[in-house]
Parts: sequence; C-alpha cells; structure tokens
Amino acid sequence: MNFKKALLAIPLSASLLVPSGLAFADYSQPAMPTVETPAVELRADLDRMFSEHAYLAITTMRKAANGEEDFKAVSEALKGNTEDLTNAIASVYGEEAGQKFNDLWSSHIGYFVDYVKATAAGDEEAKQAALDELDQYRQDFSTFISGATEGAIPAEALASGLQTHVNQLITAFDAYVAEDYDKAFMTQSDAMEHLFMTSKGLSKAIVNQFPEKFENTKAVTNAANLRSDLNFLLSEHFALAQQAMQNGIDGDPEFKANVSVLTQNTEELSQAIASVYGEESGQQFKAFWSEHIGYFVDYVNATANNDEAAKEEALNNLDDYRKNFSEFMATATEGGVPADGLAAALQTHVNQLIGAFDSYVAEDYTETWNTAREGYAHMYGAAKLFSSAIVTQFPEKFAGMPEMPETGMGGMSDNGSMNWVLWGLPLLLLTSLFVVRKRTASQQ
Repeated sequence: MNFKKALLAIPLSASLLVPSGLAFADYSQPAMPTVETPAVELRADLDRMFSEHAYLAITTMRKAANGEEDFKAVSEALKGNTEDLTNAIASVYGEEAGQKFNDLWSSHIGYFVDYVKATAAGDEEAKQAALDELDQYRQDFSTFISGATEGAIPAEALASGLQTHVNQLITAFDAYVAEDYDKAFMTQSDAMEHLFMTSKGLSKAIVNQFPEKFENTKAVTNAANLRSDLNFLLSEHFALAQQAMQNGIDGDPEFKANVSVLTQNTEELSQAIASVYGEESGQQFKAFWSEHIGYFVDYVNATANNDEAAKEEALNNLDDYRKNFSEFMATATEGGVPADGLAAALQTHVNQLIGAFDSYVAEDYTETWNTAREGYAHMYGAAKLFSSAIVTQFPEKFAGMPEMPETGMGGMSDNGSMNWVLWGLPLLLLTSLFVVRKRTASQQ
C-alpha cells in the first residue's frame, strides 16, 4: 500500500496532464466503479491543495493577530501551497497562465493580511479598503479562470463562490478576534469544505477540456464523490488535531471550541462507517477513533508536565490503537484495507502529529509546518485506500454518474454553509452515508 505524501519541493500535481506514474486500467471498456482514475487523481490533488489553502490561510491570520512566533513559518507553508497550486495550473495551461494565477492568488492572500493588520490597528477605513481589493480580485480571478476553461466555469458563478470564500475567511477571523471561538472553528470547517466544491468544478472543467490527457475518465462520479468526501473528513481531522495540540500546550482559550469541532468530525466519520457497515461497526469505529485522539491529548498533557513516563505511555497506547484499529478495518473491508499496510500508515500519521507537536514545543517552527503539510497530505492516501475498499465491496452502490445541479465552483453556499450530502448516490446512501452538517454557529 502506497500512501501519497506531500513533496514540498516537487508537488504532487507538477505533471497533472501526464499521470504516467500511475497504473490505471483500460477505460475504453465498461468497468466496475473505481476511485483510481487519472481524472479522479486530478480532483483529489486539487481537493488537497485548495482545502489546505483555507486551513493555512485561517491559521496564518490567527497567528498574525496574536503575534505568535511561528507566524513566519506558517506563512511560508501557505506560500508553499500557493506554489503547488501554481505548478498545477501551469502544467495544464502553460507557464504564462501559471504566473498569472500566482499573481492573482498571492494578491488575494495579501489582502487578507491587510485586513488582519487593519484590524490590529483598529483602522476601519483600511479594513474596508482590503475588502474592496478582495472584491476586485474575485472579479479578475473569475474572468481569468473562465477564460482558461473556455467558459466551462462561468465567471459569474465563480465570482459568487469566491465571495463565499472571502466571507468565510473574514467571518472566521472576526469571530476569533471577538473571542467567539465556536463560530471561528465552525466557520473554518465551512471554509475548508467549501473549497472541495472548487476542486470539483475545476477538475471537471479541465478533464472535459483535455479528455485524452485523462484517458477519457471523469472527475465527477459516484465513486469519486465518496473519495472526495473522505478526503475532507480525514484531512480535517489532521488539521483540527494539529491545531488542538498546539492550543492545548499553549493553554489557549480556543482549545475547547477546537476540540468540539474535532469531536463533530469524529461523529461524521463514524456515521459514514455506520452507513456502510452497520451501527455496531460505526460505534466500534467511533470508540477507536475517539480513543486515539485521547492519547494525543495525553501526550500533550504529559509534555506540559515534563512527564517522560506519561509521554511513553501515551505512545504505547497509540501503538496498541493502530494495531487494533487496523485489524478492525481489515475485517470490515474483507481485506480491502490490509491490516499490516494500514498499521504502517497509521504509524506515519502518529509520527507526523507527534513530530509537528514536538518541533513546535522545541520552537523549530519550520519543521513544524513542513511536517504539518506532510501530515495533511498523508490523509488523502488514507481516503483513497478506504474509498477504494468500500467501492470494491459495494460496486452497485457507487456505479455510474451522479445526478446533480450545476453549482459552478461553490457559488451555492452564499450563507457560508453547504449541506453535507453525497450528491447523486443511490437513495440508500444518499439518505444515510453522511449527515447534514449543522452549521448554526457559522450562520449567526
């Protein structure tokens, strides 16, 4: 089992149009549903990069507002994410288009920074100026993307989606400054989720423009939607856990709200498992998953108390967890997820969260955020593995194309909230695989 891993110097999407390193099937003949096609790989890479942008941008804004010592390092991580996205666009549309993308994307990050600085200075006029610049950016960027995709992504729809993105980042930041941490973290979740609509829309447009480059496969299928949904839930788990460990060791007031959203993420993952394998399996999953989060909290507490024995105990408990959880998933998937392979991958997950935390405590912030990016990307390999096993077990439930309305690139979510459903799945899974996400905090 090979999990994808972030390569900071050579992004995964450096050659999106020529996915030659992957052994794909012959798509000229009807086949069983699969999450492993060139088009779905493109979508997964864009899922990762766009959602990571929201995670890092919101974190950067908070770090800047607090004057935290790792602000520069997380800013560099955000810059690395921009470089990955730029390389992806350039690989599809050429170096000139890549440079245009980089200029526009970097400018909008700069305007968010301007808003943070204006907030710190109590300068309402400067805050409005930053918002005005963001408004002009979304018009310019929408025109650029619409032109690049030959109108497949309408400029007006994208502009609407970008307004949602701006609203979510500003709302998450304003709520954080106002110490409404529940709203801040719920809106962070909304913002990450919203950008999965962007990756869906853009990957669909690219694949339709260059079908031969993607072996005439499709980015939006029922199987692909399952993989993308798990991409979100598993990567959000890493982001929230990493943030909670930092907030815990620092004694930050947002820790409780952070953990609350992490708990919601666990609930959603558990309900996904229950919808496929039954309520008993869902409860077993929830117990395992909650347990491993608790061991990370134990490690943070032991670190705060300089208790090496307690730290070692937490690591031992994590070791037992990964073995037991791997056996559980191997049994549930009838070997589709190999126990040994999953145990090794879970060790990587443990190492990445512990490594990012230890380096943070040691004030090696560059290492912290390099490791955080690797850990975030690693979860996309887990989503691929789990979704592939589920689709192989239940092919009839994930066959074919979804029936769904065209929503551009996230423009449907004007209130900052997107209903959590798997579009176009058969009715059985449509009503049960994922719950509707209740975002009351972010809609206040």
